[in-house]
Amino acid sequence: MKTALITGASSGIGYELAKLFAKNKINLVLVARREEKLKELSNALSSTGVTIQVFPIDLSLPSSATEVFNFCQSRRIKIDYLVNNAGFGDFNLFAESEWMKQERMINVNISALSHLTHLFLPAMQANKYGKILNVASTAAFLPGPNMSVYFATKAYVLSFSEALSSELKGSGITVTALCPGPTESEFMKVSGMSESKFIKGKKLPSSIEVAHYGYDALMSGKTVAVHGFNNSLMVYAIRFLPRSVVRKLMALFQRKSE
Repeated sequence: MKTALITGASSGIGYELAKLFAKNKINLVLVARREEKLKELSNALSSTGVTIQVFPIDLSLPSSATEVFNFCQSRRIKIDYLVNNAGFGDFNLFAESEWMKQERMINVNISALSHLTHLFLPAMQANKYGKILNVASTAAFLPGPNMSVYFATKAYVLSFSEALSSELKGSGITVTALCPGPTESEFMKVSGMSESKFIKGKKLPSSIEVAHYGYDALMSGKTVAVHGFNNSLMVYAIRFLPRSVVRKLMALFQRKSE
């Protein structure tokens, strides 16, 4: 049986992806900060018959990726599917934000994702098989006033994933950047993004919908997977708009709702 490692598995898209992998008889290594949530998920999936390992860790810590890798190595767990889903945001003016929070965001959204990929990729290359899913966002295509660092980290994830996909072409390994728009999840509440003028009061896609789309995109080897027709249309349309217009529109959309 193959094995998937999923970061940020305790809630939202990561939680739903774990259920999909288990349903398809793929063993799991579940990584997140909250041990109790990981154990709850592990217990909920125990009836699927897959082997589930949980490893609670804060991925904002510099040594975290190495610790995850060593955990798998010590148990001789071969990772066939790497899902870099962990991430968080902060809805605030950059100058008024807490720097330590921004730094932790960069560490989780960029550093941990890149380091985990760097650690697990050589074994995939040796096996001539592997699939990597990096959860980006439609934010990757845009500037994000009030969430400047978050949007910038997702631009990195998209660019990194596309470049890696090109490097690995023909190797048996695929890299997919999943780019959902705003999604109904714990992330929305924690980040404060639900208070933006663009989102507040709107019905959003569920984490289940996005996870199903992302899982299918991963398995088919799609490089850039933008979820939803409206999101795809937006990503296409902004290519033809002057950046000054895009900035003005985003400044409007990203204002706090009164």
